[in-house]
Amino acid sequence: MARVKIIVPNNKTGSFSIPVRISDINYGNHVGNDSIVSILHEARVQWLTNNNFTELNIAGAGLIMADLEIEFKKESFYGDIVEVQLFVGEISRIGFDLYYTLYTKRTEGRTNLANAKTGMICYDYANKKVVPIPAEFKHLLTSE
Repeated sequence: MARVKIIVPNNKTGSFSIPVRISDINYGNHVGNDSIVSILHEARVQWLTNNNFTELNIAGAGLIMADLEIEFKKESFYGDIVEVQLFVGEISRIGFDLYYTLYTKRTEGRTNLANAKTGMICYDYANKKVVPIPAEFKHLLTSE
């Protein structure tokens, strides 16, 4: 079986600390895969907020997720503080890739929990159609 292997680019655009909540823990007594997706979402929203944007308004357009890949590395547990580093990948006329590395600190040092990629598309929710990346937002993507 071929496994997902995510190569994270070098251009870090932000770093965010997100605590693992008790509601993130599944029956295996570790963070569930659905909660990893929520942690990615939280980091992306914090990044947008720090740059005065929202998922529904990046200089006039919204964002919609076109795809998602996660490469799980290690388990995460209640009490972990997950450091999510965000990186900008390929940029097209209508969208861009965001990459994520998730780490936590353990007694043996920094532990890589997961790598992920989301393909984000600019979207006009009112007219239900894909739109080009607004220039102001594209500047953010290319200036990091």
